[in-house]
Amino acid sequence: MPFPRITIREVEIGERLMPFVRPFRFGPSVVETAPQAFVKVAAEVEGFGPATGMAAEMMMPRWFDKAPHKSPLDTVDDLRRGLAQAARVYANALPSSAFGLSVAARAPQLMWGKREGVPPLAAGFGPALLDKAVLDALLRAMGLGLVAGLKANVMGLDGRLSPDLSAGQIGGFLAALTPAPAVALRHTVGLMDPLDGPHGLAAEIAAARLAFFKIKIGGDLAADIARLEEIAAILAASAPGYVATLDANEQYDPDRLMALAEALDGPRLAAFRARLLYVEQPFDRAQTFAAPLPPLDGLPVIIDEADDAPDAFPRAAALGYRGVSSKSCKGLYKAILNAARVKAWNAGGARAPFLISAEDLTCQPGLGIEQDTALVAALGLAHGERNGHHYVDGFGPAPEREARAFFDAHPDLYTQRGGLLGLDVSRGLLPTRSLLEAPGFARAAEPDWASLTPIAPAAVPEPIPHGTLA
Repeated sequence: MPFPRITIREVEIGERLMPFVRPFRFGPSVVETAPQAFVKVAAEVEGFGPATGMAAEMMMPRWFDKAPHKSPLDTVDDLRRGLAQAARVYANALPSSAFGLSVAARAPQLMWGKREGVPPLAAGFGPALLDKAVLDALLRAMGLGLVAGLKANVMGLDGRLSPDLSAGQIGGFLAALTPAPAVALRHTVGLMDPLDGPHGLAAEIAAARLAFFKIKIGGDLAADIARLEEIAAILAASAPGYVATLDANEQYDPDRLMALAEALDGPRLAAFRARLLYVEQPFDRAQTFAAPLPPLDGLPVIIDEADDAPDAFPRAAALGYRGVSSKSCKGLYKAILNAARVKAWNAGGARAPFLISAEDLTCQPGLGIEQDTALVAALGLAHGERNGHHYVDGFGPAPEREARAFFDAHPDLYTQRGGLLGLDVSRGLLPTRSLLEAPGFARAAEPDWASLTPIAPAAVPEPIPHGTLA
């Protein structure tokens, strides 16, 4: 079937600094504030008329790029410049399907990254936001919600970036999507988060009926094991029936990972191991593809930071990895195609099941968390990491009128306590019906654009010639 061609008329980008109420440590990085990026596209959808689409993501320091010679501010500025570059690429693109625009933007964005010393994961941040905003515009023009649009494949998703998947596998996966009616919160236990006291883990469990947990480990094997033993005791007492994952954020090597797996099978952590789903990204992203995974006695390992290319998951799977993360900041089409791979590989009789997980990048209330949760739900995932509400109070410095607009649009997602509007985590889950059924990509309200700091046009390179986008 023909897919609606989209012409991008204008792209607006801005940001807002989000202060954290507690430090967030992942791997060697400690974050106390980070900017949130916003994108707005004005588009013309062939056969349907004009439409506006929007998206938002956090620009987390030293997650997309951990190069030792770059400061945290340098890594954020790379994301900012990459977003400005992507805005110009999309604004100068020839009319195409939503997925076609994404495919056409890939080469010039990677060329820019190579020229500027920005690695593919960071260079891909800008296109990830633009793709979400374009899809939002397309769905709104057609009057479709996210699941209906995905099922009909209105974005024109095909195998140009995934030659290992047939057209039938992609189309069949989309047509059979069964969205999750709610996404349970998988609570992040950061390396600096307290385990005791009024803001400790037991208190968090009681306040939000938590049953799913993502636990950060830092690479110091003895310290990690000791902390896991403490956490396991708290979970056993406060959240019977819990499920957990571990996130190493690239801080392990093969020998220490094998030692960790052995410790997890020991008597002090055996009960915890029985409730552990997987270990996320143990090795440095540059070393992930250097060798097969060591023997880990059935402990599944997935990639996250190493997922920097369309073929990253198949290459990792060939080395023994069992899964990959869905993360909006890495690209919604990559997440969809990886989910299709999981379905196809498992249907083909894989010796051990493959999986796709739902991970967060401190998504904030409003567009960020709504669109990421909608994608997670559309893929049928029952739980996802959610930590933005844990590190930022409510809507942070967003104007009250903006917070109120999102609250009014999705009263099932948000709550008001003591005059502060924020995500309602009291049930331990986020209902998804209002996110999935409204026209557009989970957007029934919008940011206060006048309150954002524009990303300066001076940061945008010269226009990319149309010939490089074809």
